[in-house]
Amino acid sequence: MAAALRKILTFGSMLLPYGVHELKRRLKNRHNLSADVASSLAENRQLAGLHAGQRCFILGNGPSVKRLDLSQLQGETVITVSNGYLHSDFDKFQSRYHCVPQITYVSMTSEDVIDWFKEMHSHLGAAELFLSSTEAELVRKHNLFSGRTVRYLVLGESFDERTSEEIVDISQPVPRVESVPVMALMIAMYLGFKEIILLGVDHDRFLSSTYRYAFDLKVQKGKDFTVNADGTLTRTLHDEFQQLARLWRQYRAISNIAKSNGIRIVNSTPGGALDEFERRPFQAWFEE
Repeated sequence: MAAALRKILTFGSMLLPYGVHELKRRLKNRHNLSADVASSLAENRQLAGLHAGQRCFILGNGPSVKRLDLSQLQGETVITVSNGYLHSDFDKFQSRYHCVPQITYVSMTSEDVIDWFKEMHSHLGAAELFLSSTEAELVRKHNLFSGRTVRYLVLGESFDERTSEEIVDISQPVPRVESVPVMALMIAMYLGFKEIILLGVDHDRFLSSTYRYAFDLKVQKGKDFTVNADGTLTRTLHDEFQQLARLWRQYRAISNIAKSNGIRIVNSTPGGALDEFERRPFQAWFEE
């Protein structure tokens, strides 16, 4: 009983001005974070419930998006991911948030990432940006995204090690992700959205052994180490299925968290293989 009370009092103290400084100190020491990242994590707490009761659309980059009239997203809260600013209708809806997960430096060099981030900054409008903490030093060193709100997530633990069905707290280290829509879902739930609609989250390239984006890449062209120049997969199906198994477990965990917290996640992707969420046609959202 005493231990439980002590935990409650400690958590409550984090909400006070002194407590915020203490939270930054603990995060920095526990994960060897830079002062900027520790500060950013602590500031993420201000986002909790910011969009309580609202709905949002998470726009992926799967080829199915070509079959959607994205101009209908005008006036909606949209979360885009990675190269999503290259969607042909992006200027018509302008995302509110944009997410980039941890970057794998295989085909991508630091110089490539700098060029990519500069391109991203020039297209994103006023969107707030969520990055992995692994890119924080690069952003700081090269003064990237000047004037834009940039927030960081520490992607560390595995979803397989997480048993709680509480909403993931992005002011603390969070599970690492196999695909960026999982990152966007964690952020959307923390922001308080009660209805989250997925678009362009296909995850079906294992069926055709090829993959094409919904747009033409520019700076990042040829940098996806998982596909060849002709769109065929570089990995064997064995390796592809191993990655998909991890990814599907993450979506299952997200689904369980959503159900436990009264959040509705709907997959309005035309086609695709993701079957962890209920389905609803994209057009139906605009016929209500």
